[in-house]
Amino acid sequence: MGPVACGRPRRNRFQRRMTRSTEARRRWLRELGILWIVAAMVVMLYGIFVEPRRLVDRDYTVAIPRWPAACAGLRLDQVSDLHTGSPGNGIANLDRVVARLANGDSDAVVMTGDYVILSVLGGSYIPAAVSAPHLRVLTQRKPVYAVLGNHDWWKGGPEVRRALEAVGVVVLEDEARRVTVRGCPLWIVGVGDLWTTKHDVGKAFARVDDDAPAIVLTHNPAIFPRIPARASLVLAGHTHGGQISLPGIGQPAQWGKPENRYIRGVYQEGDRRLFVSSGIGTSILPMRLGVPPEISRLRLVGATKPR
Repeated sequence: MGPVACGRPRRNRFQRRMTRSTEARRRWLRELGILWIVAAMVVMLYGIFVEPRRLVDRDYTVAIPRWPAACAGLRLDQVSDLHTGSPGNGIANLDRVVARLANGDSDAVVMTGDYVILSVLGGSYIPAAVSAPHLRVLTQRKPVYAVLGNHDWWKGGPEVRRALEAVGVVVLEDEARRVTVRGCPLWIVGVGDLWTTKHDVGKAFARVDDDAPAIVLTHNPAIFPRIPARASLVLAGHTHGGQISLPGIGQPAQWGKPENRYIRGVYQEGDRRLFVSSGIGTSILPMRLGVPPEISRLRLVGATKPR
């Protein structure tokens, strides 16, 4: 009986140590869980209330094959998806964007659709007739070329177009215009939105009858494979850069969606070039994370041939 009596206290001490260790582990896991929840809430609040209210100027150099020397260094500012009326993105923010564009060093400004907002949690619809007059400060200083986006057509494409044209914006829907910008002769070709209008590429290029470079404006970049090689550069928006980009994870907007392979930045397929702007506003979810509102500052240069 003696050995049994002596072993029981040792087992009890071991069980107490195990109990204390288990309780400490549970407490650590609870604290870690609380920390993760707090961190997630901070990130979410930042994505809703801070980042969508930022405005960054981001510089890009786009090297284009057969780009003429007369056009080397041409500067375009691109804005897309203004979505005036989305949360934190009312008329005051539009004025901020316009002032930045008007005072910048670009030779021209291009806008690639979605000036209004159909719906977004916490937003309110502002008609183009109300927002467009705020662009007049810009059109009085620089040429501004534009196409319409899917939200514009959903809310009334002809009305949005009239409002923009009334303040001096050149709107091109399946049509082209030959212009000279800073001594550079070129074609601005507008191709209609892929989802909501005809997007007649052949009609858009019908008047392009010389060898001047052609810059295509369109809203949805998924149309890029249908644009002929005659185009020197295609500029698009629509994606908002995915709105969310997570380190080490990527952009959920691309998951399982091959049509979203053109999400933001410069794309090169052979001699063809596409640039997708991350845009200004939000839609569906009022959140941006890792993709702040952006004025895309493009510098166009000739591509050097590989040796």
